[in-house]
Amino acid sequence: MRFFVVLLFALTLHLTTFSQSKNSLFLEAENFQNKGGWVVDQQFMDLMGSSYLMAHGMGRPVNQAETMAEFPSTGEYTVFVRTYNWTSPWSDGEGPGKFQLLVNGKETGPVLGASGSEWLWQHAGKVNVEEKRIRIGLKDLTGFNGRVDAIFFTKNHLPPPNTLPDLTNFRKKQLKIPNKPKFAGEFDLVVIGGGVAGTTTAVSAARLGLQVAIIQDRPVLGGNNSSEVRVHLGGRINLKPFPELGNVVKEIGPSQGGNAQPASYYEDEKKMNVVLAEENISLFTNYRAFAVKMKKSTITEVHARHIENADELAFRAPLFADCTGDGTIGFLAGADYTMGRESRNEYGESTAPEKADRLTMGSSVQWYSVEEPNPVDFPVFQYGIAFNEENSEPVTMGEWTWETGMNFDQVSDFERIRDYGLLVVFSNWSTIKNTSPWKEEFQKRRLDWVAYIAGKRESRRLLGDLVLKEQDLTDYVIYPDASASTSWTIDLHYPDPENTKHFPESEFKSIAVHKKIHPYPVPYRCFYSRNVDNLFMAGRNISVTHVALGTVRVMRTTGMMGEVVGMAASVASKHNTNPRGVYENYLDELIELMKKGVGRYNIQNMQNYNLGGSLGPKE
Repeated sequence: MRFFVVLLFALTLHLTTFSQSKNSLFLEAENFQNKGGWVVDQQFMDLMGSSYLMAHGMGRPVNQAETMAEFPSTGEYTVFVRTYNWTSPWSDGEGPGKFQLLVNGKETGPVLGASGSEWLWQHAGKVNVEEKRIRIGLKDLTGFNGRVDAIFFTKNHLPPPNTLPDLTNFRKKQLKIPNKPKFAGEFDLVVIGGGVAGTTTAVSAARLGLQVAIIQDRPVLGGNNSSEVRVHLGGRINLKPFPELGNVVKEIGPSQGGNAQPASYYEDEKKMNVVLAEENISLFTNYRAFAVKMKKSTITEVHARHIENADELAFRAPLFADCTGDGTIGFLAGADYTMGRESRNEYGESTAPEKADRLTMGSSVQWYSVEEPNPVDFPVFQYGIAFNEENSEPVTMGEWTWETGMNFDQVSDFERIRDYGLLVVFSNWSTIKNTSPWKEEFQKRRLDWVAYIAGKRESRRLLGDLVLKEQDLTDYVIYPDASASTSWTIDLHYPDPENTKHFPESEFKSIAVHKKIHPYPVPYRCFYSRNVDNLFMAGRNISVTHVALGTVRVMRTTGMMGEVVGMAASVASKHNTNPRGVYENYLDELIELMKKGVGRYNIQNMQNYNLGGSLGPKE
């Protein structure tokens, strides 16, 4: 019920997120009432200040987006649209993301989105407003990911600021966003991130009596295992020494495996229904956390912004769980963290490089095609990266191996990383369809799905009281706070050497190098921050080295982490202590909870796919 109240509140605000002064009107594109075929992309809000609308048509123009706007007065306005020529990092020419702005069905002037090399305000012409209530539209021209942040009509003929701090202040003023967010409520635990780890954290804590808020910046739960990214679950559940861990994963996990499969494979509704069935959970979908309030080394509030209407909420709790993957809450709170690869000397890991570097595992933009009864064309798409018969791949789908951005920052460069994933998919497909020797074989093939939400593997790792390292896993070093077991190999990704030959320093394919381990119980001390007193973490941002991340990052394993964190939160709440206090004073209580588990339903275990290799249980 709490979930539906939040939705109703958000929808009420949705119709009012534009502003007007005496001489101007400011519109957020993501707030359009009818988005047509455009999608809301929130992945880069931290980088450019807002989510935006994107025409993700895979080479076919999407349906027009429209909204009604109320102008302050009639007269002549100059129009500016904030947009981005997304292929500009690779091509100096005109970009493919072309669109036009419409006012009452008429084009205002120039084609937009095809020039410039950064997010900027493009001049969109002048319009004569004869009636105050006007229909505004966005007309996609290509289907190739044109994007719109905001639209500004002004009688002063000057664009808004473009630097992020000034634009943020301008946006808040234009939209009349209060300096103080609305109070969302007081909770026992606030979970930020609705992937598998965040979902199981919330469910586990709620079943043990805590009032839990879960904040998720997309409309669905599951993260990489949702229909938006389409990565199947990996690893094993119900392992020694705590075989009851994994029962919540079993409840929410899809019954079918496979990457880059049809949306139904990922059973978004199963995850949502499990969460909605918990009376102690308040679910806030489409909200992205962007700020924290601190009292010394303790988080007192997390602030989140709606990805469509800019509504801001403040969440209070004595305990928080960072399940964002990027360690966003920890980063905002000043938590110690690391990113990239440690040197071999730092932890004595044989697999680590001699010198530390910033290399990470990359992000995947997955895709697939379908066979149609008749031939299907695809536009010529070549923007700075040359594809030809020698280097293109005649394949009908791409899954995890289509991985980009290993040599870039997976946080600050993430839009570039995702866009490169789109660029190579479209470029390769265009070559196959139009100029390759295989074009006859592919003539009836149509791109049916290309992810625009990238599947990320690695970025920030928050440091806890213990940092799990390679030798702990390979030498089977068991700690007193052993908890959920990781069973996947140490699976580290590197640029594919064959791909490097054709695309040096611009690789988009990866290989995996595996090192087998025995199922290993991860220490609880990896699940909380060492210097932010009340911050748990579950997921790929826990306290491990780059090498150790290779095994713990798969989603059945992170789901069991979440179950443990939910249990630890209940112990901390019961005794009015913090995550470290659970380890120091109440570890026996946490162990008892891990023995019992929090599974509510005696359901058949369908989690028998993509289990991964291991050497079997260590006795």
